[in-house]
Amino acid sequence: MSISKIEIKKNAEKWLDPFFDTDTRKKVEDLLENNPTKLADSFYKRLEFGTSGMRGIMGPGDNRINKYTLGKNTQGLANYLKKQFPGETIKLAIAHDCRHNSKEFAKLVADVATANDILTYLFSDLRPTPELSFSVKHLGCHAGIVLTASHNAPEYNGYKVYWQSTPDSRISEKR
Repeated sequence: MSISKIEIKKNAEKWLDPFFDTDTRKKVEDLLENNPTKLADSFYKRLEFGTSGMRGIMGPGDNRINKYTLGKNTQGLANYLKKQFPGETIKLAIAHDCRHNSKEFAKLVADVATANDILTYLFSDLRPTPELSFSVKHLGCHAGIVLTASHNAPEYNGYKVYWQSTPDSRISEKR
């Protein structure tokens, strides 16, 4: 599906709303005025989940990793977990690597989760993805998130979601 330049511009202009922070609005204004190619790539679609999560270039826009796309996706995850496990205390583990902004993104994701009354375990320092996977099981969490772009270039970051890792996962049972 292709999207017109007019639709891309409309998508970008939504990010000029005062809801978005000043720095983000300035970056979007710069894209609108000076960089149509990067503007198109930042706003032609929404960043999508792939294998175990999302990875993308960091920056403003719906097709970028930023505090708004991560916040929105974490809210969606919180809604999903609450629906799948009604009446339970939902538990979530969050880790991050040394990638630019990973620590800040992890804190933001934890803030969204705790605002949804989810018991959140946030590692204070760098942790490898396998340690997050272990923690989900060890702490009895319903899910885990690690902020990492894995092997991608430095301008990327990512948001990987891990579920309870039992053979008869309760998430599968409740679908």
